[in-house]
Amino acid sequence: MKPHPLIGALVLLAPLATPAAAQGWRLRLDSRIQAASYRGATLDSVLRSEVDSGASRTYQGFAVTCLSGLPYCSYFRPGPERRGGPLVTTADLSAWGFGVPGLRVHVTGRLGMNIGETAAWPGTDPALQLLEAYAEYATGLLTAQLGRTHRVTRFGWIGFDGVSATVRPTVGLAVTAYGGWGLAQGVALPVTSPALNPLDDFQPRDRQILAGADATVRLPRATGRLLYQREVDPGIDAFVSERVGADLSVRPFDGASLTAGGDYDLANGWVGSGELTAGYRVPGDRASVTVGARRYRPHFPLWTIWGAFSPVPYRAAFGALAARPAPSVELHMRGEVFDFDDAEAATPLADVEANGWRWSWGGTWRVHRVVMLHGGFHAEFGPGGSSRGFEGSVTWLPTPGITVTAHGAQLLRPLEFRFNESDVWLFGIDGAAEITDRVSVTAAAVRYDERRERPDAAALDWDQFRLAAGIRVTLGAVFDRSLVPPAVLRIPEGSR
Repeated sequence: MKPHPLIGALVLLAPLATPAAAQGWRLRLDSRIQAASYRGATLDSVLRSEVDSGASRTYQGFAVTCLSGLPYCSYFRPGPERRGGPLVTTADLSAWGFGVPGLRVHVTGRLGMNIGETAAWPGTDPALQLLEAYAEYATGLLTAQLGRTHRVTRFGWIGFDGVSATVRPTVGLAVTAYGGWGLAQGVALPVTSPALNPLDDFQPRDRQILAGADATVRLPRATGRLLYQREVDPGIDAFVSERVGADLSVRPFDGASLTAGGDYDLANGWVGSGELTAGYRVPGDRASVTVGARRYRPHFPLWTIWGAFSPVPYRAAFGALAARPAPSVELHMRGEVFDFDDAEAATPLADVEANGWRWSWGGTWRVHRVVMLHGGFHAEFGPGGSSRGFEGSVTWLPTPGITVTAHGAQLLRPLEFRFNESDVWLFGIDGAAEITDRVSVTAAAVRYDERRERPDAAALDWDQFRLAAGIRVTLGAVFDRSLVPPAVLRIPEGSR
């Protein structure tokens, strides 16, 4: 992956963020390591003549798949034990006080590697990723960023190498425009990265050009936003994505809220996702109730092959209730029903469920100042399978800054199109401690015990044991708010 020259220039500026070159800087290093041992499955084959044709299985008891015209049949058998795990370090650097009030430089990078077998753990390629690298100038009227940055809207997380600017011409109004060379949706990698398409069949050859704008209006009891975003493939000079959307949040009176939103896919010419939610919170936070409905339609850029499968949307209605009958007790419950649209397949392979439901309940009880109990249950039934299970934990806080939690869970998942049933038990313990106000550590150990019921010899043992540890260190100065113009601190996004 060849970085854009603009990103390289910003990375070169990072070493300048020292006390000698700037009035303030802060570097946060976060390292986490995990180790896991587990057994996978290995694809094997056997001659058709060695298959018990009456039972469609090998004489050792493994169920097989025999394709017409081939002299052999395939099946899965237990594979060798695999050991692997990632070691990931994230560095987050901010520097300010360059003599221009409101100017700062921010760089975030991540280094990941596999400490075990090369192919045992996904997501460690490429090893070095530049998540953010930009210079920002902020005043009460304008906030501008130059470099690698991102936007989070109802369209999802989208990153780009370019520029963004937000103008606030009056109180309560903010207009943002942004554009540059886009990154793939949801990850800080260009769409041309080999890590996103190992087969390299339908991947674009050029990075896409991203452009978008949104306008936000904030009133005392309402907030509204209009959005527009497009992506163009410069190699063929054609749109690969274009969407418009809107969000609205209204607070008609204290404790009540009403939110709504939706988007339209201009590139495909159909309605995308949308939602409507109403809620009320009793004064004193003694109880709250939420009801709503939503429609979800997956979005795929036009360059991907997934759009050819005509993904259908689903509609859902849901409700949630939370209560605090006593200061030390919290209870919650949530339920939802959903229904998929007709796929309109010309030759459906089977009749399947098109609707389903899910619900959960749980609670937390602070038994003592230093002891807290939590428990819950969930169940779901829908297309392809169902699941049900429970979870529970005990948390101990012996001293301020130290937390120890023992937890357990169980998940039972029958599958509709496979003749097996999975029953998983989880037991673990984790802890966190703040050594100082600049150093904190975490550690965890988890055991997964899975039992599979199926009528052949391929009841694979998927048990595994995981260990994890982490450390976070903060160097440099705490961010000096006195260097930020007061007008910036008064705007909603500037006070964070």
